[in-house]
Amino acid sequence: MFYSAIRTIQNGVFTSLQNNLYRSTLDSSYILQKRNYAARKGTRERRKKAKVKVEVQKVGWVPHNQRKKESLLKNRQQRKFDDSWMRDPIDDVYVAKYYKWTVYPFEEAVKCHRETHHPEMYNKPNANLHVSIELYMQGEKQTRFVENFSRIAGIPHKFDHGEERQVIAFSKSPEIQKEASDAGAQLSGGVELIKQIQNGQVAMQDVKYVVAHPEILPELVVLRGLLKRRFPNPKAGTLDGDVVGMVHRFIHGISYTAVKDEYEKDFGLIEAVLGPLSMDAKHLEENFAALVRDVNTMKPKRKGHFISRCILWSPPSQELLKVDHNMYLEDSKEKTDDIEEDEEVVVEQVVL
Repeated sequence: MFYSAIRTIQNGVFTSLQNNLYRSTLDSSYILQKRNYAARKGTRERRKKAKVKVEVQKVGWVPHNQRKKESLLKNRQQRKFDDSWMRDPIDDVYVAKYYKWTVYPFEEAVKCHRETHHPEMYNKPNANLHVSIELYMQGEKQTRFVENFSRIAGIPHKFDHGEERQVIAFSKSPEIQKEASDAGAQLSGGVELIKQIQNGQVAMQDVKYVVAHPEILPELVVLRGLLKRRFPNPKAGTLDGDVVGMVHRFIHGISYTAVKDEYEKDFGLIEAVLGPLSMDAKHLEENFAALVRDVNTMKPKRKGHFISRCILWSPPSQELLKVDHNMYLEDSKEKTDDIEEDEEVVVEQVVL
């Protein structure tokens, strides 16, 4: 009896504990059902809405010089050079990159190159003297730049440049026609020569330059469609009263081309030959002065310089010598005014 009573008590306690636990779960579930905030949305639904369709854009063919352009520009060394903020060297031995470039007088620079080309060194006494002219190609506006241009600069002292240039000269005067032929023009004539070209009796395929006197311009207009860019005009220096001088310039002058940098639009470079080192230093200097003045005529109408730096070099030597070009640009403005006057004369004659 005693043991049965104990068992009955234990069963009652266990039952009461079960009932209390069940009631507590009912109460908690009842409380959870009465929450006043929104239920969490399903993860699958949220992910489905978050998915965005990615469209793969097809990229066309890109030139090799445009691929990875930004990374190339970061690692590319700038071609523009400005040492105006650097100090002048005070000794004969110094680290060049921390000081300004030494500016040599032209004759001294030629002398230095002759020493390196001496028979005991490179043994190239007749090597050509080259010049590199760096240009600031900024136009009248900050977003505009000077385009590439090619010209021939007349020089006072001719040399063998290794090119064959065929020139035709037009003039009404028989004397000027004879002088042009003596100067080296392939053909020279007047109205009769114009008619022969119209009839196809004279081929113009091999002719590179056409020069003319302003008096014959009205008769020469009939060849405008045939000559196209070769048609004489004062801006290109092919229309002038000095026909003989133009023939000399185009046959014996220095041909050069200003090339704008592909990435640095405001930087341009000209490389030309002034003559052999065996030529007299004064003659080389006069050729250099004529070239610099001709280049400066292409300067845009803005303030500031157009030619940044001039460097003389002569292969196979790698020596670069800077020379001052500003001392040769005093009368460049007068030449520019003369060109503008010639353009006005051409317009008047074509209208007449």
